[in-house]
Amino acid sequence: MVNTTLCYITRGDEVLMLHRVKKEKDINKDKWIGVGGKFEGTESPDECLLREVYEETGLTLTQWTCRGVVTFLLEENDSLFGEFMYLFTADGFEGSLKECDEGELQWVSREFLDSLPKWEGDKIFLDLLWQDAPFFLLTLRYRGDRLTRAVLNGKKIR
Repeated sequence: MVNTTLCYITRGDEVLMLHRVKKEKDINKDKWIGVGGKFEGTESPDECLLREVYEETGLTLTQWTCRGVVTFLLEENDSLFGEFMYLFTADGFEGSLKECDEGELQWVSREFLDSLPKWEGDKIFLDLLWQDAPFFLLTLRYRGDRLTRAVLNGKKIR
């Protein structure tokens, strides 16, 4: 299993999103996601979050909250890939946006966010974030791009 972070940085009613369009071999190609990435060495979730956000955006987070842990299971060609993703929101930051080598960064209104191409399960955890749900555990199982199962706090929801 791989450990990662993902953060949705907010500014008023806008969310900083990354449109993944720059890498050819990218599981997230053409999708809109938050910012984050894989742990390096013995990093904690907070350390990974701060490093990844700075590397991808040029912003230094000053206020953030871990909102949940999402387990991704991806079935492809008779193999299973797993990822534990620590999900954060942040509404405090310093600095200026820089160009990202993984895609195009854009501030997007939360209303418009629903219409952007993203993973099917992202809608589940984004809804939980916007509802200010308490800390949660969410398991999302995919076959290719298709969500086949979703379990929230031990209860199957899909």
